[in-house]
Amino acid sequence: MTYDRLVCANCAAPVSEGRCPVCRSSRERLQQQDGIFGQLSPVTLVALLIALVAVAALLHQAV
Repeated sequence: MTYDRLVCANCAAPVSEGRCPVCRSSRERLQQQDGIFGQLSPVTLVALLIALVAVAALLHQAV
C-alpha cells in the first residue's frame, strides 16, 4: 500500500506530507514495511508477472 493517498485521521492532511506526529509515525512505519516490491508500481508488477509467465511457458515448451 502506498501512503501518498492516505489521509491522517488526526489532522486530515495527506500522510505523505507528515504535518503532525501521527502522520510522521505512520509514514515511517509504512516506509519500513516496504519490501523489495514496495517501490514498484502496480503496472510494473503486472508486467513482471506477465514476463515470468511467458518465460515459464517457453521453458515448459522447450522441455
